[in-house]
Amino acid sequence: MLELRRLRLLLELSQRGTIAAVAAALSYSPSTVSQQLALLEREAGVALTEADGRRLRLTDAGHALAAHAARALALDEEARVALASATATPVVRLAVMPTAAEHLVPPALTLLAADAHPVRVTMAELPPEVALDELAARGFDLVVAEQYPGHARPLREGIERTLLGHDPIRIAVPADDPATSIADLADRAWALEPEGAAVRAWSVQQCRAAGFEPDVRFDATDLVAHARLVAAGHAVALLPDLALVGGTEGMRLLDLPGSPVREVFAATRVSSRGAAAVVRVRQALADAFAALPTPARP
Repeated sequence: MLELRRLRLLLELSQRGTIAAVAAALSYSPSTVSQQLALLEREAGVALTEADGRRLRLTDAGHALAAHAARALALDEEARVALASATATPVVRLAVMPTAAEHLVPPALTLLAADAHPVRVTMAELPPEVALDELAARGFDLVVAEQYPGHARPLREGIERTLLGHDPIRIAVPADDPATSIADLADRAWALEPEGAAVRAWSVQQCRAAGFEPDVRFDATDLVAHARLVAAGHAVALLPDLALVGGTEGMRLLDLPGSPVREVFAATRVSSRGAAAVVRVRQALADAFAALPTPARP
């Protein structure tokens, strides 16, 4: 019989790529991971990994067994969900992007605190790209992420998305800036997310469509930090309304061509989507999003 914990290690290796990454994610030593994978290989009776330079890669049999491992772990999670009703206080591990951590999670927790059924929520602030990987690897139960127009995030087998709401995106400029459109901002200092983020690529495309390459002087994953740079008169930025819930003092908001919006969504594994605690947290996030005020436009 193949041992479920070892199957998880194989699946993690297929997702994370290295023994060291698997060990760090599961709080094991690299030698323990290697030993357990060697035991799994003996149980399977076929080579599951092979050397690729200084790394290990999965063989065809390894990839096939990793796919079966994903299904076995999903069934295990479904069984645990079915038994979770007997748990006094279920735990939901939440990973969110910075703007959600700032303006969405606090009101959602307030709603949950008034619920007759208690749930313990833990939260980590992570970029969507990282959080969605961790969700697939069972590091979290629920992720709040976004996708920008024309930049849909990859669809993953076993992951389900629920739309929380649409978030308009506008140009934020200092209050005394005379610009009336994005085309007027070719010579301004810009605040954007770091290279590699989906929103960075989208924002650069907006500038190029207006005829210029942005002068990016400030890289920050936190869009609230972008807003503060704008309000202090040091930058311009493309900001969704969720980043402006704290107020628009010191800045003006201009419309972008086509009035684009980003989608804010909650992602869960299909195997845990029916868990009562996950459903309650997801609904609280949706209700909190719906109640957010629209930023004033000076």
